[in-house]
Amino acid sequence: MRVAGNKVKHLVSFFHSELDKLYSNSEIDELAFRVFEHFLSFKKEEMNSRAEEGLNQSELLLIYDAIKDLTTAKPLQYVLGETYFYKHNFFVNEHVLIPRPETEELVEMIINENKEFLGNILDLGTGSGCIPISLKCAFSKARVEACDISDEALTLAKKNAERNNVAVRFFNANILHLPSSIIHNDIIVSNPPYIKHSESDQIHDNVKKYEPHLALFVEGNDAIIFYKKIIDMCEEHLNTKGKLYFELNPLTAQEVKAYAMAKKIFSEINLKKDLSGNIRFLKATR
Repeated sequence: MRVAGNKVKHLVSFFHSELDKLYSNSEIDELAFRVFEHFLSFKKEEMNSRAEEGLNQSELLLIYDAIKDLTTAKPLQYVLGETYFYKHNFFVNEHVLIPRPETEELVEMIINENKEFLGNILDLGTGSGCIPISLKCAFSKARVEACDISDEALTLAKKNAERNNVAVRFFNANILHLPSSIIHNDIIVSNPPYIKHSESDQIHDNVKKYEPHLALFVEGNDAIIFYKKIIDMCEEHLNTKGKLYFELNPLTAQEVKAYAMAKKIFSEINLKKDLSGNIRFLKATR
């Protein structure tokens, strides 16, 4: 990569020349700002006023490396090593999914429906820890636990809890083989894997290339196997009047609801749409 000049304006032009086949002009401007903000502490309103400012060699290398990564369609969150989720900052890397806006909607739903919550919360398949950490930030007196099958994900989740100054107990467990020692909970929440490998051609290439397949795909042909297992465990580990929350694949949402209804342990089961109008969430009350 070569760029003529070391000024901010030259680097912004370089962003456009390198990324114009992948992104629109407005998207490239946003990417450039986010990179300058992260590595050089720029503010958005300063991008034009500092256009003639020169960068030193170490600063140039940071920007070059970021652009190089972005040209491979690597998600910006992985390039920066962090992302913003529901009022808080989280570290992210290739071992965890990038938190989605729909998951923010799920967290907001739980917070709005459980004011001054004091009970026990369990998040299954936690990844970066964005769900339990956000809930602990909102419910400071709640006991919050979360599990994942990936040690690398749990290491990152613990760092995110420290970053956000909250106490969440993380432990390694496979959702399909949960330990019997799990305590009774008042809220169980999960956004588990729900994509069959046979459907991988429907997933955007940069997601398949960079995000962890362990958190995306279900082994075998039962796309809702994780949901079934979690619903089953509610019989033993969800308190009376406790609530189960799922983030769903709209394509299998009705199947998940039907399975929950057949168990006859819930007094109320509701599917809810996300802001895009897709059936995205399930809430069931014990």
